[in-house]
Amino acid sequence: MAKTATLIGASGLIGSHLLQLLLEDPFFDTVRILVRRKSGISHPKLEQKIVDFHDNDSLLIAIDNSDVVFCSVGTTQKKVKGNKEAYRKVDFDIPVKMARFSKMTGCETYILVSAAGANSKSRNFYLKLKGEVEDVVQSTGIHSVYIMRPSMLLGHREEFRFGEKLITPIARAISFLLPSKYKPIKAEAVAKAMIRAAKKNEEGFFVWEYREIKN
Repeated sequence: MAKTATLIGASGLIGSHLLQLLLEDPFFDTVRILVRRKSGISHPKLEQKIVDFHDNDSLLIAIDNSDVVFCSVGTTQKKVKGNKEAYRKVDFDIPVKMARFSKMTGCETYILVSAAGANSKSRNFYLKLKGEVEDVVQSTGIHSVYIMRPSMLLGHREEFRFGEKLITPIARAISFLLPSKYKPIKAEAVAKAMIRAAKKNEEGFFVWEYREIKN
């Protein structure tokens, strides 16, 4: 049976791997990406929907008839210049809105990239925000929801992050000392896990951390 996958966050580290894997996977006959501008990628299976993430009507139309929606969108403190309200508009508003619209349009599976340690009761802004997103997504009542909670992501980024470049080799070296859920993991492994989860389509709310993602 033909399947349509919709991806939000296709230009990111996980999203770029996920897009390539979806295009190569015969399980999906249509791969739709929601973008602010054309990506420059061309493929017979690919549909590119130019959207305004503040325009609810265009978003509803863009994800209609999706069998699975993947959301790997996210920003950084650097991009928003430390503005927590601007950060929240990306990392909270978009994934929550897309989950609600997925439910409204009858999409059965929603798969979201969160973060290791996400907890709506955390005192840490980032972890609290991610936890709040998870809580709202769980409440939508979508048939099948998978939350991916990777820790430090390994892989090549187009964007240079000095702190990450500094910490990554250290994290690799001491990985064996870290609790499993905080071990560094390749972005491609997360993308593969998301596709694996999408094919399960099990009813319920599932959280995958390092061990589940690696399996």
